[in-house]
Amino acid sequence: MVRLDIITTRGGDAGQTSLGDGTRVAKDTLRIEAIGAVDEANAALGLLRLHTANLAEDAMLARIQNDLFDLGADLCMPGDGTDTRLRMTDAQCARLEAEVASMNAALPPLRSFVLPGGTTAAAYAHLCRTTARRAERVAVALAAAEPVNPVAIRYLNRLSDHLFVLSRHLNAGGDVLWVPGKDHGGA
Repeated sequence: MVRLDIITTRGGDAGQTSLGDGTRVAKDTLRIEAIGAVDEANAALGLLRLHTANLAEDAMLARIQNDLFDLGADLCMPGDGTDTRLRMTDAQCARLEAEVASMNAALPPLRSFVLPGGTTAAAYAHLCRTTARRAERVAVALAAAEPVNPVAIRYLNRLSDHLFVLSRHLNAGGDVLWVPGKDHGGA
């Protein structure tokens, strides 16, 4: 388990940090960017959880937050996920897919793109979705440069889908829809 007795170590004062295997890297490397983007998505989920009243929704989000710590642990260990260290698993992706299917089954079909908004919780879910997408883009860039567990990227892709459907669920089907050209004026 993790034990954090000293928080201020001064080890990063020169712009470097340690990966899980002890390797020192610059804080602006793609791997650290990816870990930071996942951390940012996790923090956004914490805000979303403050606005969900349903215990089942909160439990889903709590599991996802824990998954994102697993994802950060996966990314902090260089490699493609074939070793025995803590890595993202297909089961975590499957759970997200099942939750998406369950929430989506109760929603009306979409007739247009959805604008972020509606309820406070739905708006926060959209913010979480965009931070998850950014984390995915950085993880994809990292995977193009060095080995990354492909399940980590797949999880981030499923997560953004999950958060999109969750936003619709939180709006109880009252989506804020895009109306193309609505404010262009004219005929």
